[in-house]
Amino acid sequence: MFCFQCQETAKGTGCTVRGVCGKLPETSRWMDLLLSVVRGVGTIYHSLLESGAEDDVTVDDFIIDALFATITNANFDDAALLAKVDTGIAIKKRLLNVAAERGLSLPDCQEVRWGGEKADYEAEGNRETVLREKDEDIRSLKETIVLGLKGMAAYYEHAARLGQRDAGIIRFMTEALAGITSPHATQGELLQLLLTTGKYGVDVMALLDKANTSAYGNPELTKVNIGVGKRPGILISGHDLHDIADLLEQTEGTGIDVYTHGEMLPAHYYPALKKYKHLVGNYGNAWWKQKEEFAHFNGPIVFTTNCIVPPSPTANYAGRVFTSNSTGYPGWKYIATKADGHKDFSEVIEMARHCAAPEEIEHGEIVGGFAHNQVFALADKVVEAVKSGAIRKFVVMSGCDGRMKSRNYYTEFAQTLPKDVVILTSGCAKYKYNKLPLGDINGIPRVLDAGQCNDSYSWAVVALKLKEIFGAADINDLPISFNIAWYEQKAVIVLLALLSLGVKNIHIGPTLPAFISPDVLKVLQEGFGLGTISTVDEDMKIMG
Repeated sequence: MFCFQCQETAKGTGCTVRGVCGKLPETSRWMDLLLSVVRGVGTIYHSLLESGAEDDVTVDDFIIDALFATITNANFDDAALLAKVDTGIAIKKRLLNVAAERGLSLPDCQEVRWGGEKADYEAEGNRETVLREKDEDIRSLKETIVLGLKGMAAYYEHAARLGQRDAGIIRFMTEALAGITSPHATQGELLQLLLTTGKYGVDVMALLDKANTSAYGNPELTKVNIGVGKRPGILISGHDLHDIADLLEQTEGTGIDVYTHGEMLPAHYYPALKKYKHLVGNYGNAWWKQKEEFAHFNGPIVFTTNCIVPPSPTANYAGRVFTSNSTGYPGWKYIATKADGHKDFSEVIEMARHCAAPEEIEHGEIVGGFAHNQVFALADKVVEAVKSGAIRKFVVMSGCDGRMKSRNYYTEFAQTLPKDVVILTSGCAKYKYNKLPLGDINGIPRVLDAGQCNDSYSWAVVALKLKEIFGAADINDLPISFNIAWYEQKAVIVLLALLSLGVKNIHIGPTLPAFISPDVLKVLQEGFGLGTISTVDEDMKIMG
């Protein structure tokens, strides 16, 4: 195996024995195979769409699901991954037949040529690894694009489940898959494709924002309890708001409480979800602490998306975990989506009835709900504070949290920021500082949490609005710095989206991505001022 898609990749270069995430070599092979099939399907589908063929929702959904399933910490279930491979090969054969009927000449590449014989699965998986591309810079650009597509797929899936689709986004994804599949793609073509990926990253985050707010209302300033009650509970993790809506509706009146975990915390901010009185709080912190925290929850746990940490063989909660959507783990029960788009959580609810209430691991409350609509509602107050000098600067500290001790940098950075600086955050990176007593500025909290990682879109919208209000010629003239923590592929699409909007001098950490080659990094540094974090004191001189 060779995998370098997450920030914690072994030795900062790539996992070769097993994934730091817990992914086994066999699982990595089947993911490589699935990605090869996706590239083949995407390439053929792109040719068909270009020839005038109609969109095919079945193909769209396969591409989205397969890309999402290979994201870090999403699916560890070999059988589930191989089932997706089978589905993809059936789709590929159907598309090949349609292409032949239309007399299309398809690109000549391994992903299109391979026939999909089951006896050749292992060999094809071993052949189609990240290292199939020998040129380091071409590989870097291609892999950065495909990682961006994985993040895009995650956001698109959530939007599609709420009825929001965009044929233009799917068509671009097929164009991108065809581009990274081509053995003749040049560095210049791939660099342009990389930047275009960022542009569609903005589009997909806007689509998801529309989906969430249309279904559940605009996020509101909300205080969220982090303690526990005395009733049995169900813990729901991940990012899919459609799933928590189903769960809340089905548990109403049952005497069972629902708690959010990790990036599901922002569910508390939406009016249509927070109306449920049995949505009682958020349990625990970022994803990487789940092994110690889940042991104390006592009730069933539902993963709606990635952020799974494989439990130890003796974990007391292993028999209480369920997965759904693109996630999977060997031995855990999977909750399928019904034909009507909803899920049946009756088995989870029945299990919860027989469980003890969660053990309290902390108490108090945290404040969030500062997506763009809520910030605009406070616009006069914010603008007045900026004009008076009460707020001197904003620092965007969005992104992902992780296990490395070096990530304590973000806690120290937040604590060291001058009292006239406001932190704009989203994603699970906020767990490094959202429970610190950082105070407020004229009633405006110094930590404004927009929500999930996809809600980084809110800070782009806010920045563009501030540009308009203050008459700035360029978004980079605003008193805003970007200090982004990254871990997995959704952070990649967020970064590419910011670059596409022209944001410069972004600092990322705690380390540079292993998939960015020195030459590609040089291009990004020279064109966008992309940099890494250093020490809190040194970075404070630039961003504080």
